[in-house]
Amino acid sequence: MKKISILIPCYNEEQSLPQLYPELVKLMDGNTGYEWELMFVNDGSIDGTLQVLKNMRLQDNRVNYLDLSRNFGKEAAMLAGFDHVTGDCMIIIDADMQHPPTLIPEMIKWWELGYDDVYAKRKSRGRESWLRKHLSLLFYKILQSSSRFDLLQNVGDFRLLDRCCINALKRMRESERYTKGLYCWIGFKKKDIEFVQGDRVGGVSSWNYRQLFSFALDGITSFTNVPLRISTVIGFLVSLFAFLYMVYVFIKALIWGDPVQGYPTLVILILFLGGIQLLSIGIIGEYIGRIYNETKNRPDYIVREFNNEKVL
Repeated sequence: MKKISILIPCYNEEQSLPQLYPELVKLMDGNTGYEWELMFVNDGSIDGTLQVLKNMRLQDNRVNYLDLSRNFGKEAAMLAGFDHVTGDCMIIIDADMQHPPTLIPEMIKWWELGYDDVYAKRKSRGRESWLRKHLSLLFYKILQSSSRFDLLQNVGDFRLLDRCCINALKRMRESERYTKGLYCWIGFKKKDIEFVQGDRVGGVSSWNYRQLFSFALDGITSFTNVPLRISTVIGFLVSLFAFLYMVYVFIKALIWGDPVQGYPTLVILILFLGGIQLLSIGIIGEYIGRIYNETKNRPDYIVREFNNEKVL
């Protein structure tokens, strides 16, 4: 009998879990041809999420949970799940019910037909502000146009991954993770299915604009060096312009002389060149900072408790 693992990262999902769990039970009880495992990863929640998971574990031995020592972020929480799931395939789903569990049987169907990565593509993004929606779409367009390989647009973490994909992702231990890009980087046989993303059933999203901006930087710096190339090109063009302007000023001074003048032009050039230099240094600094984080070789997460047993 094949085993299917469902991975659910959790951060402050005390209100959502009591609504998600019955849906997952209905799914598992309706598909008895498979062995099931639910792997919840509590990513340092500060509400009652951990206690809810403990109660679920007492009622159902198909429920497993990892309790991380603090909030490491969703990317690290998913990696913890990759390391601990035991199924022949794994389905990643959010705890807030924005990903409908009713889509999972269709994912399994395509997996049985030989696909290794069955991902859900959004037809709509649910209840979301206009600004956040369009910034997200802009980010995907920038990343797609600047990367050397195809990155799926408007696709999240809701997907089924075969064991071969899980093992490949486990080998990638970078600390500045952008898993949505890694799904594409590893390759394998992929299949898309469309769905309508729902609204959160409880709590509020932990993703604010600052975190989304940081996540976007991680994605861009992890999968493309185009910002560095843009900085190089701009630096070359500005240097060329400065050289031509220097020749113009020199020739003009030789022919017509050059009384004291041009203060506004001088200020504008200094500010423009200074701005370009600071921008380039900032781009380089982003990459150097990520190199620094990788060289420390710290673990991506620390597990405090696994199924009522202390790990540390």
